[in-house]
Amino acid sequence: MKHNIFKKITTILAMSAMLFGFTGCDSDLLDTSPSDKFSSANVWESSVLARAAAMGVYNGLYNKYSKNFDNARGLVFDANSSVMDLDMNWRGNCFVASGSCTPSTGSVADQYKFYYTMVYRANDVINNIDKVPDMGDDEKAQLKSESKFLRAWAYFHMNVLWRGVPIYTENVESSEANKPRSTETEVWNQIITDLTDCINEPNLPGKYAKGSSSYGRITKGAAYAFRGQAYQFLGDYTKALSDFEAIEGLGYTLYSPSNGATGNDDFFQLFKPANEQCDEMIFSVQCVETTNMGNPRAINYGSRVTGGSAWNNYIPSPAFVEMYECTDGSEFDWEKYCPGWHSMSPQGRVAFFLRDGLQSGNGQWGTNEATSNYKALYDNMVAYGADMSHYIDQGNEARIRKAYEDRDPRLMQSIITPYSTYYGNEAGIGNYTWTLRWPYILDAGEPYDVRTDTNSKFYYLWRKYVPEGDECTTRWVYSEDIILCRYAEVLLRRAECLNELGRTNEAVTFVNMVRKRVGHVLLNDAAYPATAVSGQDDMRQRIRREFYAELGGEDVMYFNELRWDTWYDRKFKDHSSGQVGALNSNGMMQIWGETTYKHLSVGEHVKVWPIPAKEREMNSSLTQNPGWQD
Repeated sequence: MKHNIFKKITTILAMSAMLFGFTGCDSDLLDTSPSDKFSSANVWESSVLARAAAMGVYNGLYNKYSKNFDNARGLVFDANSSVMDLDMNWRGNCFVASGSCTPSTGSVADQYKFYYTMVYRANDVINNIDKVPDMGDDEKAQLKSESKFLRAWAYFHMNVLWRGVPIYTENVESSEANKPRSTETEVWNQIITDLTDCINEPNLPGKYAKGSSSYGRITKGAAYAFRGQAYQFLGDYTKALSDFEAIEGLGYTLYSPSNGATGNDDFFQLFKPANEQCDEMIFSVQCVETTNMGNPRAINYGSRVTGGSAWNNYIPSPAFVEMYECTDGSEFDWEKYCPGWHSMSPQGRVAFFLRDGLQSGNGQWGTNEATSNYKALYDNMVAYGADMSHYIDQGNEARIRKAYEDRDPRLMQSIITPYSTYYGNEAGIGNYTWTLRWPYILDAGEPYDVRTDTNSKFYYLWRKYVPEGDECTTRWVYSEDIILCRYAEVLLRRAECLNELGRTNEAVTFVNMVRKRVGHVLLNDAAYPATAVSGQDDMRQRIRREFYAELGGEDVMYFNELRWDTWYDRKFKDHSSGQVGALNSNGMMQIWGETTYKHLSVGEHVKVWPIPAKEREMNSSLTQNPGWQD
């Protein structure tokens, strides 16, 4: 049934482009006029064309998330966070952490254009839909509300990134696109006004049932979720809490067929196409295996044994992986599993990750390989700097696996960890089970090592959003929907609000709902002392860790880190993986903490993006954010 919304979108886009020159992100108009300029065609004399215009607003989601899988406009924002990094070839797309960002950076301008294009399209519908002569009032009201949500959604992202932008709620001519920036608070207030209109609109449903022909369209649930987030940015936890509480009454629940049973894989199954319309989903981009409408994370989060041959552009960071608790609720410490870890150099720690049999020749390689091949690998690791006094010829793999198996179940359901298996698909070979081993030897036969774009390095790989076997039959598209908000996130936001309001004991209940779903030990379980919550400050950190474990890689954490004002320290100063030094000592790392490239900060002003220089040239009323020079 979800093909219906795609048919509508693809049909109306062709119609809009052919008949009306509907403005898009790649329009020449936006290259010669300020990005807060919009020119609308007269489509309001026909309900068919008016619906086309309304669906054209939705199309912005596909321009952002599906069409531009290899473009900075489609960048997963979490790549800017401490959750993950881009591989060396794509490093330039993570411009805020590379030290290369300026007001003239094209990617910054591209994002600015994209969000304003959403605003312009939404404004056109909001201000003109009432003119349509052959459309009922109920439908007009619903389309107007959907457009108001999408306008608020665009302003939401702009306000986080730029902290105040010009507000346009009417269509303007190019000569009139000269408004100065509104304050950050004024933009939040505009967002809240739009979302309040959505919530108060009787023709906007609370949610759509699985299989509904309208599934994927905006709902009151999505409006409550994003209005609550806006209140969180404003620090109004009482109003935010009220919004998050309202979502519960709309029928949203956690996907949990196993009801939190130990050893379940509910969390893993949540990201499968079969469950993409479950009651946990509040707002998602509906994907199908069609060019420009699939889920590109299947490719960019995958590996060379995914979907025929994918890429691993987005690399989970060791610091993120190390945030996952142990099964008893205690904080993870490498020393417990790899004695001597903290006193060793990153290169020395490589010994803990080596495959079995490098000394004896009795390893996973195939029965016909010469013992000299094992010796060559062993000698290479010694030359690399591995402290082989810590190597166990038979049992090295089991020891390192224990460091991941003895953890919050979400770790291995989200990440392909060393010596865990992945059921993939490789062109010309078919569906097999591969294992992430080091050093890599062979993927096209025994021992079926996971092959990546980075075989000379050893990184964590994503399991979340990555198809198995032949789930993704067309290489560049995957039918799994892109989740923009789900109920587990709302529960954690609810817990955060309660804790900030001093209601810490109540907050524990909602965190435990999320932990129970995956079969993880609950907070304040008397049998596990490490789970005891000692007060509001302790609970605040626990809630934040829960956000990472539950939502890492879903494009939520960059915005959370900016809201918590933790992003700068975590991205540029974090030493949790054993780096040595102060500012700029960390960066993209191999699993054992060895830096591949460093993040480079040019100052704390990078917490806020620069207003694009081109926009300021076209609108002299736009002021620049502090610290950025045109």
